[in-house]
Amino acid sequence: MVNRQCAQWALAVCAIVWSVVVFGGSPATAASPELKGKFEVLKGEVSTHTPGKVKLIEFADFYCPHCHRFDGEGLALLEKEFGNKLEATMVGFPVIHGKLPTPFDMYEQAKMMGKGNEMKAVLFRTIHKDKITGVLDRSLREVLIKEVGLDPKVFEEGMASGKPAKIFEEGRKWGERIKVQQTPTVLLDGNIKADNIDPENLKLIIQSILDADAKK
Repeated sequence: MVNRQCAQWALAVCAIVWSVVVFGGSPATAASPELKGKFEVLKGEVSTHTPGKVKLIEFADFYCPHCHRFDGEGLALLEKEFGNKLEATMVGFPVIHGKLPTPFDMYEQAKMMGKGNEMKAVLFRTIHKDKITGVLDRSLREVLIKEVGLDPKVFEEGMASGKPAKIFEEGRKWGERIKVQQTPTVLLDGNIKADNIDPENLKLIIQSILDADAKK
């Protein structure tokens, strides 16, 4: 995982952390007797739970290799397991210093245009598989924008409006408020925080939330 204070060190051990992440995470704090798994219920944060559905927020950094792996593997397993009972989205939370915020702004703009998930996948691939970690200039952006099926002119007008950057900044402040220390960190239903993002742990928490709904 990537620690906000020790980003450079964490990059070197990212692969190791993935293999042992099942042993990490915050101590379980019981929101109710039915909930299981390793998680923390955040005081002062309001639940956004809707019966029969769990909302998953993934606080992630596009430049973090561990976020890339979780998004492509862990999150995919959860979406396959729970289908339309799981509503997942990402909030950009940069922890790798010295990187431009362009990918985060592009993701927010694509999300407003209905292609957030597609743009997220393309950006993770571009940075981690294609190894393009420098400036995403306008010509490169145009290729990526077209790949996800959006109009480059409309997209760039949206970027220039400053709205995507504002949404990204609001998300970053949200992460700071709930004390996100590493990426990825998962927030379920607005107030259940899971630093332990092992898919089996998240499955246990999510299933227990859904099971509690079924008993009501």
